[in-house]
Amino acid sequence: MICSRCHHFAAAPDGTLCAQCTTAPTPTTQPPTAVPQAFLRSPVGLGRATAVLLGLVAVTDLFAIGADLVMYNVSGDLAHGAFGGAVSRRADRADALYAAAGIAQTTALLACMIVFLCWFYRVRVNAEAFDPYGHQKGRGWAIGGWFTPFANLWFPRRITLDIWDASSPSDAPRPHGLVNTWWTLWIISLLAERVGFSAYRRAHTAPEIHSAVPQVLFADATDAAAALLAILVVLRLTRMQHEKALHGAMPPVAV
Repeated sequence: MICSRCHHFAAAPDGTLCAQCTTAPTPTTQPPTAVPQAFLRSPVGLGRATAVLLGLVAVTDLFAIGADLVMYNVSGDLAHGAFGGAVSRRADRADALYAAAGIAQTTALLACMIVFLCWFYRVRVNAEAFDPYGHQKGRGWAIGGWFTPFANLWFPRRITLDIWDASSPSDAPRPHGLVNTWWTLWIISLLAERVGFSAYRRAHTAPEIHSAVPQVLFADATDAAAALLAILVVLRLTRMQHEKALHGAMPPVAV
């Protein structure tokens, strides 16, 4: 017999509810009937791929930090009056290195974004299978929340926390410190990137470039730190869901 509340898992013997719904509080409202039924699917493969690509993002950020330092040194020499063929060649190499770093960062970020969103949507659906009533935002916001202006400053964090809570062991909810720290660094990196690259685009003289580069350097450093923390979030959340599916009362069902 199927559970009469979630309509997904088998009901307990001589009962109408599954093991999870028996212990869950009775919801005041039912989820919309138009929402597709949530099924568990393994997040392990996507989680590992996402972690690898986040590592690639961090590597390109480190490459960009190196390019920032080269640009800072040569722009400082030019700002202090250095001239000659050697300085000109160093400036050309710094420009080429800076451009290469930008291309590498953009490519890695786009690839990571696609895989990350696939992983994020999967763990969101899995979390709904674990707990159909513990989510403040609908499934669509797992994708749309990242691209909606202003909402993208807090919707993804709220969705992540709901996924985290639903995926945690029912008897020992995990604290939110890792998610909150990652999200704080992510927001700082976004703001720093906007400020830093805006200052760099406006710079035309060597002193202006020399003054703008530290802002770009800070943005690259915070982005690298946010990417490393994102790896921990992805791996931890993937492991939590995998272990809950294997050892919990709910067998994984794929469609």
